[in-house]
Amino acid sequence: MASELRVNTLKDASGNNSIATSFVAQGSAKAWSNFNGTGTPALRDSLNLSSISDDAAGQYTLSYTSAMGNTTYSVGAIGTTDVGESTTKFLVYDADDTFTASATQFRFISRADNTSTDNTHGFTQTHGDLA
Repeated sequence: MASELRVNTLKDASGNNSIATSFVAQGSAKAWSNFNGTGTPALRDSLNLSSISDDAAGQYTLSYTSAMGNTTYSVGAIGTTDVGESTTKFLVYDADDTFTASATQFRFISRADNTSTDNTHGFTQTHGDLA
């Protein structure tokens, strides 16, 4: 038998610093990934992601296990070829990228030369409402 705990507000052990549970639920990441984007991309670890695909150099699609509620969610990411590398890559979207409730297409651009480039270490976070 499943049990359920229903509360409106959480407080710390001393009864101070309260926060509404809706704020906690809304502010939590709904998906995240740590992936290798070279060769055949592979998720090292993730939450709420079923796969990552290679669309072109530095361009990937993340597919959500549980879809987002709409297309007004937020995705942030950063990537590097080597951990500690000074030529960090940044996530960008453009008119060619697809942003749906079930998947996010994005690309990494090298800060050094503004070209799309694969990443050995890619990290993403998705915030928004689940369907």
